Amino acid sequence: MYRYDNYDHQMLADRVAQFRDQTQRYLAGKLSEGEFLPLRLQNGLYVQRLAPMLRIAVPYGMLSSRQMRKLAFIADHYDKGYSHLTTRQNVQFNWPELGEVPDILAHLAEVEMHAIQTSGNCIRNTTTDQYAGVSADELDDARPYCELIRQWSTFHPEFAYLPRKFKIAVCGTRRDQAATQVHDIGIYIVKNDAGELGFRILVGGGLGRTPVIGSEICEFLPKKHLLTYLDAILRVYNREGRRDNKFKARIKILVRETGIDTFREKVEKEWQVLKDGPLTLTDDEIDRMRGFFHDPDYRDLPAQSEALQSALSKDVMFSAWYEQNVAAHKRSGYAIVTICVKQTGSPPGDLDTAQMNFVADLADEYSFGEMRITHNQNLVLADVEQDRLFELWQALKTFDLQADNLGLLSDIICCPGGDFCALANAKSIPIAEAIQRRFTHAELREIGEISLNISGCMNACGHHHVGNIGILGVDKKGEEFYQVTLGGSASNHTALGKVVGRAFSQEEIPEVVEKIVTVYKRHRESGENFLSTYERIGMDPFKTELYGEKPAVRH
Repeated sequence: MYRYDNYDHQMLADRVAQFRDQTQRYLAGKLSEGEFLPLRLQNGLYVQRLAPMLRIAVPYGMLSSRQMRKLAFIADHYDKGYSHLTTRQNVQFNWPELGEVPDILAHLAEVEMHAIQTSGNCIRNTTTDQYAGVSADELDDARPYCELIRQWSTFHPEFAYLPRKFKIAVCGTRRDQAATQVHDIGIYIVKNDAGELGFRILVGGGLGRTPVIGSEICEFLPKKHLLTYLDAILRVYNREGRRDNKFKARIKILVRETGIDTFREKVEKEWQVLKDGPLTLTDDEIDRMRGFFHDPDYRDLPAQSEALQSALSKDVMFSAWYEQNVAAHKRSGYAIVTICVKQTGSPPGDLDTAQMNFVADLADEYSFGEMRITHNQNLVLADVEQDRLFELWQALKTFDLQADNLGLLSDIICCPGGDFCALANAKSIPIAEAIQRRFTHAELREIGEISLNISGCMNACGHHHVGNIGILGVDKKGEEFYQVTLGGSASNHTALGKVVGRAFSQEEIPEVVEKIVTVYKRHRESGENFLSTYERIGMDPFKTELYGEKPAVRH
């Protein structure tokens, strides 16, 4: 992973000192709320329902064990003993005291971490597939390009105050696990007919009040032009994006109203000024960046592990975990392990201090001291020897992290919702727990692959639009209700879910989900997952099950 140089360290130290002074002046009444607002947002600090919320940047989701231990220390000393993993591969603290936030930022700087550009109308944390660099099916490692984008975008003088927040994802694996098509800019690493690697660029994707799948603006961009082309897109957006209405300020609205062809023409015209300029990437610079993501000291191991095969044949529970949570590694004798942070009874994506320190120990012991946060609010140990998988699985039981539900119905993406967020219309966390408790482990495995995402409001932090089953909290005359969508997907063939009908009460939701699953099981053909069955049979059978022969009109 990228290591800071002296410039980086000094920049962070200066930033902490600046915000300490700004915070002290605000608490002393020398800065108004309006004056302090952009200053705190530039440092990842929000005001939530009950307390401030501090969002920590985790570039492309990569964490060292040392950094995780520091996050655990902060959780213990400045929060309530836990942290929250987000869909942007970041970490959030929900209970910091405002006056102590500069101290937290100082602690983060000690381990090359910060909260810069995790909020505000700027370029946010660039995300990627959690298997980047180790996946058996990737075209190229996306992390060096993510780091290039991070360095280009951090403190960019033109893009510090965009019309609205801006999100970029890069995917180098054949299976998209980064929701790339619903980002302001989505970047796929591709190969052209000549065998050259480059980028396919999408623009104008996003969720929220107006969900949109990104449109292709460039079919193949040579690698050297990545930053100049992104710069051109941002310049057009910064100049022409709406600033009079925050609900119409995202680039997706500009692209939709302009039309992708006209928008492409504007970008191409802007690009001619930048193309082959100082931001052009040389092979040496790309190679230098790759050097931060070199392979660890892998051992030469056989492709098949006798110890693993023996454990799989002897322990059915280990075999189930292996089947669900372990992925193929590019290196012979190694495996990728996903730790599901979705145990029933705990908010999805939450880790307590003991678990954080424990995972750091596991990373040191089994995965060269590194881990990754996933788009789905889980954790990955990317470099585990196959011979040690059974040993790792047994260790996970110590802190209730051995769940074998990756990709199953209980592996829910869930925003903090009304329990914390001042914007939420309804709670999310109790809904997730109620659904998890509705199904037995055997039922979950029999149902198979299915995604369920929950958002507490239209801002869609829980990505409900792209869940196979999506649940959205809505306000109906002061009461909390939930709208259900079906057919969403965040994979290679991204789709936006469609509303089933009228909203349901909180008490109804577990039964609603059970009925949806019942229809799927009734109609599925051999080998079909939920999304395939839905695409084949359509919405009507689900409406009939939920509302009767004549589905209620949506309110």
